[in-house]
Amino acid sequence: MEKHRGLRVTTWNVNGIRNPFGYQPWRQERTFTAMFDILEADIVIMQETKIQRKDLRDDMVLVPGWDVYFSLPKHKKGYSGVAIYTRNSVCAPIRAEEGITGILAPPNSSTSFRESPEDQQIGGYPTAIQLSDCDLDAATLDSEGRCVILEFPAFVLIGVYCPATRDESRDDFRLGFLNALDARVRNLIAAGKRVILTGDLNISREAIDSAKAEEELKKQGLGSEHFVSTPSRRILNQLLLGGKVIGDRDDGRESPVMVDICRRFHPNRRGMFTCWEQRTNARPGNFGARIDYVLCSQDMLNWFDDSNIQEGLMGSDHCPVYAVFKDKVETDGSEIDIKDIMSADMFKGGIRQRDWSAKDLLPTSAKLIPEFDRRRSIRDMFSKKPSLLTSESSGSNTDLTLKQGTRQLAEEAREDKSNAESDPVTACEPMLINIPSKPQASHPASLVKTNAKRPGESHNGAARALKRGKSGNFSPGKAQSGKGQSSLKGFFKPKTPQPSAQANSQGGLANTDPDIANASLETSSSLSVEPVMGSMDGALSVASGLTPSKEFDPSQQEDVVDPIVAKESWSKLLGKRVVPRCDHEEPCRSLVTKKAGMNCGRSFYCCSRPLGPSGQNEKGTEWRCSTFIWSSDWTGDDT
Repeated sequence: MEKHRGLRVTTWNVNGIRNPFGYQPWRQERTFTAMFDILEADIVIMQETKIQRKDLRDDMVLVPGWDVYFSLPKHKKGYSGVAIYTRNSVCAPIRAEEGITGILAPPNSSTSFRESPEDQQIGGYPTAIQLSDCDLDAATLDSEGRCVILEFPAFVLIGVYCPATRDESRDDFRLGFLNALDARVRNLIAAGKRVILTGDLNISREAIDSAKAEEELKKQGLGSEHFVSTPSRRILNQLLLGGKVIGDRDDGRESPVMVDICRRFHPNRRGMFTCWEQRTNARPGNFGARIDYVLCSQDMLNWFDDSNIQEGLMGSDHCPVYAVFKDKVETDGSEIDIKDIMSADMFKGGIRQRDWSAKDLLPTSAKLIPEFDRRRSIRDMFSKKPSLLTSESSGSNTDLTLKQGTRQLAEEAREDKSNAESDPVTACEPMLINIPSKPQASHPASLVKTNAKRPGESHNGAARALKRGKSGNFSPGKAQSGKGQSSLKGFFKPKTPQPSAQANSQGGLANTDPDIANASLETSSSLSVEPVMGSMDGALSVASGLTPSKEFDPSQQEDVVDPIVAKESWSKLLGKRVVPRCDHEEPCRSLVTKKAGMNCGRSFYCCSRPLGPSGQNEKGTEWRCSTFIWSSDWTGDDT
């Protein structure tokens, strides 16, 4: 008996929406439906989709049984991007928005979300005072496709991809976005709404959430207080219940309002990382950081049955993180089925009242984008048989006539083929073709239209002659165009341009008198009936005359190239270079320095094994050793 599964929310930074399909188990079927089934999720929040509007495809949008909402970058190509997929059979949002500030507008509208009618707003938009510390305007903060917000009757779901710490030039944008996110969450909770915040926050809460935190603190001689006091961590920890905050809290952040669900189920678990550096192959040694979260408001603290990471699922430099709801949740002092509050009226008492329909689509749904609106996936096309329209049935007679004519031509072609095989002599004889000046009226109109490119051919004698022409005798199309060869001798003869008068007479053959056409065709077809063996002597004599004989004089040869020496020289130049071996007696791998400085761009060799849990090169262990050789210093001597 299949185990009952509660409603599950999964967040995953996929590092490119198609990236997982290059790994197992996703590569088996390469469909989003199969991916979501393996994840066992009902709501999937993806980050770093790395696509633009023009890159959307049917398999991304028209996923059978799913709806999807995108936030895509406005300017940068292949950058950022958030998508939320919802399973139609269990949930349907009642409102949807793009962006964290509410400054963006719905599709086909010039009115921003925050200026829409109140009954159409999700609410909680950051005020000008809350954004006053940021030098960037709201439109800039929402221009990179980093947030999608859905509202269900149960809660408001915020799917987000926060900016990472790259360099100082992005600090203003990063802190401005985090401040806007913190304000939006707090405003929604203050308005009486429950909130789930999920996605890649690009922040490690505490030292336990980063493999290199302890090492860095030891190097710098600092304590854990300094680690949690960076501006971004301070904002997150002030938002979370139990977050470590050094000193007085900031204005407007006097109390925590959210709960880290995964850490609540695993309070002391170490190594619970969700992201690893691919360049150093740090995932096998689990040298990473926890920067992906599922957070909920405090009034939802007891709504969840489980939460964990799925570090065994490959496909990105991040792993999925999920949270599972209980079947029954407590709201307003009473217990209710979670399905009853995941849509407007699809369920009551946990029993389905109606199916999801197109009326449940919201204006921001990707299915309403003009390229995909009122379209179906291939699976849907075959699941329901389309009804036959009246206009289609009225044209059935014409289609029937066309099919009958096509079938008649196919039968004649098979008959000619069998005759040619039984009588090879007849198949090699030239045939005279009687080409009428007008098509016969007895043929169906559809057939005349089909053969409009050959108005001079009849469907009896002409069709048979063309079939026999394939055996190497005569082809009217080739004879008229002057292409190809008429006999083996013609292969060795130089091509001579035909007089224009002759070309015109052949080109207009269909418009001349039938007797003249027959005579012309008979003359031209006689070129192809010469015996092949009889023309071999002449062909060889012509071939021998093409290349005049000339006595070779070695004294005129200025340079002699030794092929053996040339081969060895090219082998040294293009051959595979011998790479050094590390302390494990294994071939090293080549990398390029990307760190700014005098060595930027230089290539070097190092151990190919992954970093160990310590994050350092180790000696005498199964992890990466300390072998390091500049490529310019390596002589290629494998000794």
